[in-house]
Amino acid sequence: MAGSGTAHLRSANDTLLRAENLVVEFPVGSTGLKVHAVSDVSIDIKEGETLGLVGESGCGKSTTGRTLMQMPRPNSGEVHFDGQELTKLGNAQLRQVRPRMQMIFQDPISSLNPRRKVSDIVAEPLRIWKRGTKEEQRELVRETLEAVGIDPDAAWNRRPHQFSGGQCQRISIARALVMDPKLIICDEPVSALDVSVQAQILNLLQDMKKRYGLTLVFIAHDLAVVKNVSDRVAVMYLGKLCEVAPPDDLYSRPAHPYTAALLSSIPVPDPSVRPREDATLGGEIPSPVAPPSGCRFRTRCPKAQDMCAQVEPKMRQIGLGHYVACHFPLEVTESKKVVPKPAAKTTSDGESKG
Repeated sequence: MAGSGTAHLRSANDTLLRAENLVVEFPVGSTGLKVHAVSDVSIDIKEGETLGLVGESGCGKSTTGRTLMQMPRPNSGEVHFDGQELTKLGNAQLRQVRPRMQMIFQDPISSLNPRRKVSDIVAEPLRIWKRGTKEEQRELVRETLEAVGIDPDAAWNRRPHQFSGGQCQRISIARALVMDPKLIICDEPVSALDVSVQAQILNLLQDMKKRYGLTLVFIAHDLAVVKNVSDRVAVMYLGKLCEVAPPDDLYSRPAHPYTAALLSSIPVPDPSVRPREDATLGGEIPSPVAPPSGCRFRTRCPKAQDMCAQVEPKMRQIGLGHYVACHFPLEVTESKKVVPKPAAKTTSDGESKG
């Protein structure tokens, strides 16, 4: 079930990025209505960590990622990055922070200027910020292209349309890396690529994370992809967080009915394995203009009860590092709770009877 709360947040001193109670709304023309894209979302990322942000299309995960970059600024809430509160910075101050925060976009081809040469695309941030001499910029561009698996000599004077989607994504990664950022927000960086190329880009991101000491926010709708790259996974539904947990724990013991449904949708290359019927979702996704009262997932949840329509669930801990916003979490997770063992009975001479 989808709810709010900050129980899953760690100490502010231990995190590179910390967003609290983010709200992002967009007006619907002149109707006076609003799209509730992100509603009271709180997340945090430690330095060197990868946070996977997953959910169906339209759940607000990409808007959350862009809001962390202040594109757009949130209607309310706070974003702390490397000791600075971004929502209170003016445009000039925010611009000074931006080189340390970069984005990789979903469509690699359209995110690159089709009229610019690859060398100019990757070098442009260095020129804007006047980093080094022309020769130093040229050398850094060559080194970065080589690091992402692009031959600088072959690509130097070519334009994006002359490359495949996977190669364009490598160029996009090079453009993000050239400013030596601390945080990169990857907005579905492999969803537009062939499956064989997806693995190459994922491996590249992992290599670049180690080489450059990066912290990543990895946004995707494919839970199978997120599991292999994330240190922590947050699940979103209709602008709200549902569940936050380490990937192995989340995938083996989902506590949220929506998480279980997403996991059951992952294809298994075995025709004898049938999907779990209890994890199948019915109904349509509600409109973000008029989301349901209480729990936003209740209209599709097989465990929904009257309480779900009246009270919004809050994020609460149900295991080590495992948090869920649900009034009635799945029983498989309930078994993880630590139950104190009854004290052993003793005889009159003090011998334990077990």
